[in-house]
Amino acid sequence: MPTTLDPRLVWGLVSALIIGSMVGTERERSKALSGNVGIGGVRTFILFSFIGAVSAWLSQALGNAWVFVVAVLSVTALTVAGYVVQARVKPNAVGLTTEAAALGVCLLGGACMVGFSGLALAVAIAVSAVLAYKEPMHGLVAKLGPDDISAGVKLLAATFIVLPLLPEGAVDPWGALRPRSLWTLVILIAGLSLVGYIATRALGPQRGTAATGLTGGLVSSTAVSLAFAKQSRQEGGRTDDALAGGLLIAWTVMSLRILLLVGVVHAPLVAPLAAPLAVMTAVTLGATLLFLRRARDQEPAAAGEVALKNPFSLTAAVKFGLLFAAVLLVVAGVQRYSSGRGYYVVAALAGLTDVDAISLSMANLAKDGGAPLATAAGAIVVAALSNTLVKCGLVLATASARLRRSIALVTAALVAVGVAAVLLG
Repeated sequence: MPTTLDPRLVWGLVSALIIGSMVGTERERSKALSGNVGIGGVRTFILFSFIGAVSAWLSQALGNAWVFVVAVLSVTALTVAGYVVQARVKPNAVGLTTEAAALGVCLLGGACMVGFSGLALAVAIAVSAVLAYKEPMHGLVAKLGPDDISAGVKLLAATFIVLPLLPEGAVDPWGALRPRSLWTLVILIAGLSLVGYIATRALGPQRGTAATGLTGGLVSSTAVSLAFAKQSRQEGGRTDDALAGGLLIAWTVMSLRILLLVGVVHAPLVAPLAAPLAVMTAVTLGATLLFLRRARDQEPAAAGEVALKNPFSLTAAVKFGLLFAAVLLVVAGVQRYSSGRGYYVVAALAGLTDVDAISLSMANLAKDGGAPLATAAGAIVVAALSNTLVKCGLVLATASARLRRSIALVTAALVAVGVAAVLLG
């Protein structure tokens, strides 16, 4: 009787082979470097993965899950035997990492045969990375203190316990206050502070702040501004140049994000908007390069004397969330009762809290013919300038004296070129 191979079956077996090879190669290399005696080896892990895959396939074909259960128990028994041998030969080098990886490989091999090959491969890659980066991970954990662990637990609780309990809809008559959205902002601010702290400790003050500014600016340049401003005061102004560079990187990303959003909604609006935003971006980039160069040229000894403290503060983030809510109410009220005063006024008010919303609104308005392209572009630039002034205000209120002066000068230059671009446009 002619038979045909099921492509899904073949791909499952191939995936199991890849999983066993990846984890097994890492384990064999680790065993060779450490000199331990254990079950780890590329051939052994390939066989464990295949045992999981074939047993899962037979369980499906026979309609009996006990085939897979017995296979997993057999692999577990073999790993226990290997652990006992290693404990007798080298009792001071006993660990469960290889044994746990072997059991995981067997289960991932089984997952490949029940329609989860892609997910199983992704998990195997993550497992291989965890195994390979043993030293950096142990080094990072060794640097953590009680405050760092407490901050992480609080952030996780705020994200996965408090956030799901909050209502999604608005709780005020104007539809401006949405508790879940506001709490998301609180988590974002607190999380960015924590990410910036970790990046700075791992990469150093110069590279860490630049990376945080780039990634944080994709989400909220306002949150980056507040987080870096607080960090500058806590560090006594010793890393202000690096913080200023990272902060301005986040501002630059905001301009690029505006162009991307507008281009998606109404591409013809990008042309009149590109010129003023390009001028503002050039000013920001120039200042960014200046600050980062000054930070790089600082004496290493001086940078090493900075005693970094965990900047995570849920209370401070909540206070900023309440301030943000108050501004939202003011903007909603003015937009409702003073909508006839012009697009620029509404854009300036809306930009106090968020640039994306007014940018999308003006793009839609221009697309529907409700406003000329030049007017829509000017309103978006006004919103960006308004948002920049708000971020500058946050820095002036919370940062060290040196960072306040630096950001104030850059903001003045941005406002000057932005207003000139609007008037000339």
